[in-house]
Amino acid sequence: MQLRRGRLVHLEVGFTALIVVGVSHTTAPIEVREKLTFRPRECVRVLGRLRAEGLIREGVVLSTCNRTEIYAVEEKSVALSEMESILSDRLDVDSTLFTYVRRDREATSHLFAVAARLDSMILGEAQIQGQVRDAWKQCRTEAGPILNRMFQTALLAASRAREETGIGRGAASVSSTAVQLAKKIFGGLAGRRAMILGAGDVAELAFECLLNEGVRVAIVANRTHERALSLAERHGATAMHYDECWQLLRDVDVLICSTAAPSPVVTVARVRDSIEARGDRPLCVLDIALPRDVEAAGGDLDNVFLYDLDDLRAAAAANLEQREEDVPAARAIIAEEVQKFWDWVAGLAAVPVVREFRDEMDRLRSTELAAALRRIGPLSPEQADVIEQFSKSLMNKFMHEPSVRLKAAAANGQGLGVVDAARYLFALETKADSGDSTDIA
Repeated sequence: MQLRRGRLVHLEVGFTALIVVGVSHTTAPIEVREKLTFRPRECVRVLGRLRAEGLIREGVVLSTCNRTEIYAVEEKSVALSEMESILSDRLDVDSTLFTYVRRDREATSHLFAVAARLDSMILGEAQIQGQVRDAWKQCRTEAGPILNRMFQTALLAASRAREETGIGRGAASVSSTAVQLAKKIFGGLAGRRAMILGAGDVAELAFECLLNEGVRVAIVANRTHERALSLAERHGATAMHYDECWQLLRDVDVLICSTAAPSPVVTVARVRDSIEARGDRPLCVLDIALPRDVEAAGGDLDNVFLYDLDDLRAAAAANLEQREEDVPAARAIIAEEVQKFWDWVAGLAAVPVVREFRDEMDRLRSTELAAALRRIGPLSPEQADVIEQFSKSLMNKFMHEPSVRLKAAAANGQGLGVVDAARYLFALETKADSGDSTDIA
């Protein structure tokens, strides 16, 4: 006998494979990643189309400054090529030059590592867990039992890693790293003037880091003035209307950009207009947005020091030694939670097996009962009913303990091997092979 280890036969929630295809800071430069950024509505629209075409059963898109990933429960094996085509269409080149693909248990481990801050550009950075949670919430209409459970468990694993290890020590973030870079350029930020473009969470964190370094005057500008005003009032800064802020570039020392604009808002022309009025004073421009907020050519202007997300990676490397000591402990937590998730998946596998088991036994019971009644001869309806009930009761007693033990084994880590053994022992695998099957590694 050779058990099909790792194969589940059409679950109650049935799926062919769990898969993630994506790009990140480890596989693609910023000019590629910014083209693959998805807005929340785009995420739902893309997943809705894949589901409508019968390619996936569930889906979630995670799109941040440093990664874009499509998580899916496959319905058809061609789903992967279609998901890669969606990314390729945005790049106008073959996306497989930059993408990675993870399946089944590896896909789960990858998500858990992402949520736990282990796959971030800055190890232990603080924002990613919330970004994973937000992505899941935004895509809840397109997710289902498998991805909902996986994302819930990923967030639990991330919380455990944060609380039980020092992986988040020091509140590492893109924003804090950017501010530290600006501090090195000026030799300190006390008394400096800064402007923030954007009013989201990342912008606010950058703002707080600037204030902690002694920035004297801070200006907040955003396309929605009310949001800029709200952020400015919380931190004692000045809110500017978006269209009015550009003339103040001549007066600031640090410009931090973190908007959600689809194309650059800080153009070369706007920066050049402020250069003459600045004299020889340097302007540090920290572009922590994706897509980028600043035209790359702006960094070629005299006395303009432009840094984007990829530039921050090297700046952060020197501060990672202490956090790296906690990586093994964090990965151990992830491995434990991944195993719990797959034990749960294995438990799902037992449900249809038990049902098939009982259906097959009931079919045999009915066949043998009919043959016995023919041999006995005429019986009254009451007598026939007594024999019928006796056969059912006897079958249920025989079935009870195996059913309970099969479900328990599938849920406690013995899972897939026991399920496959039951299929083999009761000749259920022949029926499974003739129908749909599900590959889960």
